[in-house]
Amino acid sequence: MDRKKFTIINILLDFFSAALAWTLFYVYRKYNIDYFKTYVEPQVLFDKQYWIGVILVPLFWLLLYYLSGHYNDVFRRSRVNEMYQILFASIFGTILLFFNLLLDDYVANYKFYYKSVLFLFIFHFGITATTRFIFSSYINKKIKLREWEFPTIIIGSNQKALEIVKEILHLKKGIGFGIKGFIHLEGKNGFSEELKKIIPHLGEFKDIIQIIHQYQIEEVIVAIETNEHDKLNEIINELYYLDLHIHLVPDTYDLLTGQVKLDAVESLPLITLEIVPMKQWQVSMKRFFDIVLSLFIIICFSWLYLILSILVKCSSKGPIIFKQERIGKNGKKFYIYKFRTMYVDAEKNGPALSSENDPRVTKFGRFLRKTRLDELPQFFNVLKGEMSIVGPRPEREYYIQQIIQKAPHYKLLHKIKPGITSWGQVKYGYAENVDQMVERMKYDILYLKNMSVLLDLKILIHTILVVIQGKGK
Repeated sequence: MDRKKFTIINILLDFFSAALAWTLFYVYRKYNIDYFKTYVEPQVLFDKQYWIGVILVPLFWLLLYYLSGHYNDVFRRSRVNEMYQILFASIFGTILLFFNLLLDDYVANYKFYYKSVLFLFIFHFGITATTRFIFSSYINKKIKLREWEFPTIIIGSNQKALEIVKEILHLKKGIGFGIKGFIHLEGKNGFSEELKKIIPHLGEFKDIIQIIHQYQIEEVIVAIETNEHDKLNEIINELYYLDLHIHLVPDTYDLLTGQVKLDAVESLPLITLEIVPMKQWQVSMKRFFDIVLSLFIIICFSWLYLILSILVKCSSKGPIIFKQERIGKNGKKFYIYKFRTMYVDAEKNGPALSSENDPRVTKFGRFLRKTRLDELPQFFNVLKGEMSIVGPRPEREYYIQQIIQKAPHYKLLHKIKPGITSWGQVKYGYAENVDQMVERMKYDILYLKNMSVLLDLKILIHTILVVIQGKGK
């Protein structure tokens, strides 16, 4: 399965579907609406206006689908849910096009406005829904035939693990789980010998990260007994920052209380863990907002970048831009960029956090830190996709290891992209030691649990006030 290839195919199908729908609508309009203005047959059918529309209108639909989260994972989509998404997107998009492109047109009768909206919707929804259904059905067929599967491991070696493995393997149709093997929790071997007869034994939980990378695991099914639930927090803290789909085999209590929801009739009764509450459309909207705002800042404030660069260079010897390795989403390393605020060789004696009256900070560096202007180069990190504008601040691996000793759930923050600003940064500011990092982390966990586009906007407004007032810590 080549995800990029099929995502591109999906996008191209949507583009040509929208172009065909617009063409049919344009022809219909020429002969059934515009004709009644003059009662003269159109001399030129596909004029300049058509060619502009047949390019720009499909691009509008692609942007709308992107913001709706349609392209986030083309392999894990329910066809029924997809039809609902296309229906709502088609209604919303048709209304937008009508008010922006068609409402000002002169028509012989106002009933033609209703006809325009109706036929534009019918053409677009009908063609797009048909091509999407064919495309999704092809993917679905490959999964059901077990030609395409997502690498999966089972955590646990008890009776529950044995039962779920047998159920997956004996399904008449595949549901995407390609089981590579199982690992058992330390000292909890249970039904290991029975499981070994069916699937490979990959090792113990202490080797889980290595196993996941080795077998390129995408799906994890946690099958633990009620008396093993003390291990659940450990499993989540260890795995949740990785780019994985984690499922729990439920207890009878979970089934009775309605915590288990099926996405499809053929699905297994599994609980899928979702710590990040943002919907797919909000995730796409957040990324779109990141790109647009970053481009705006970099282009419109290029003069400020230039002035600050000159002042940093004049304030002390050393490079203008300071870069440092940090840990980002899914534990990936990247280099963060800042305007240099410290003297050269500030950490020649080893890693050290900055304090309020840190002698390593230059005079101009103090101003940059107070106003947070030292963070401006990070908009380039945002454009590269390494960071977001709003998100928990990225830390160095050296300090992360110390934080985890005191707060193991810190790893949950690696489930999302780090940010230029964060709720913790606004409320707490720069941390001067590990204890303060742990204290600031509480705000970031709170943000993680309540993520939304609206919350991002609130944090951004607070950050702007900190910059204007120079109250940065």
